[in-house]
Amino acid sequence: MTSANPARPAPSHPARRDAARTGSTPGAGTGPATRGWPVLVGLLLLNALVAFGGGLASASGVDGWYADADKPAWTPPNWVFGPVWTVLYAVMAVAAWLIWRRHGRAATTALVLYGVQLALNAAWTPVFFGAEQLGLGLAIILALEVALVATIVAFHRLTPWVACLLGPYLAWVLYATTLNAGLAALA
Repeated sequence: MTSANPARPAPSHPARRDAARTGSTPGAGTGPATRGWPVLVGLLLLNALVAFGGGLASASGVDGWYADADKPAWTPPNWVFGPVWTVLYAVMAVAAWLIWRRHGRAATTALVLYGVQLALNAAWTPVFFGAEQLGLGLAIILALEVALVATIVAFHRLTPWVACLLGPYLAWVLYATTLNAGLAALA
């Protein structure tokens, strides 16, 4: 990165680069270094809402039809899902926040894609567990994969290392897809 003033090199720290670009002082309470905390909290709450809704939608199914269903041999114990999703939702929120914080309006497409994949994520659980619609659930999770890959590509174009934060989420969704497809095949 070059500086507009050749006598003064460009700052190397992202917060200082943001401050130099916007004219604010990092840590002053109004600059990019601090302005995003309410957005992070909002994203964490939004993801927690999706997780909570998923928990409500899956509770009757997990203890009902899913408990008695023939499952693929690679199905993990039920207790694994809660901790995995908790970590994934938190990391997803942080990734979206980092993209917003670093790129603002330039991240609109990436964040819309993030919202689309989150909506598909929220839709899958009530369809799969609540309505026992394994085929429709498979269609939704496949659409989720497409939206998630598009989100990762969009994040990567903006900040490659932030896109990597969504890698474990993609791996888990791919794994969940195999479980959904396996349950549908065995039904």
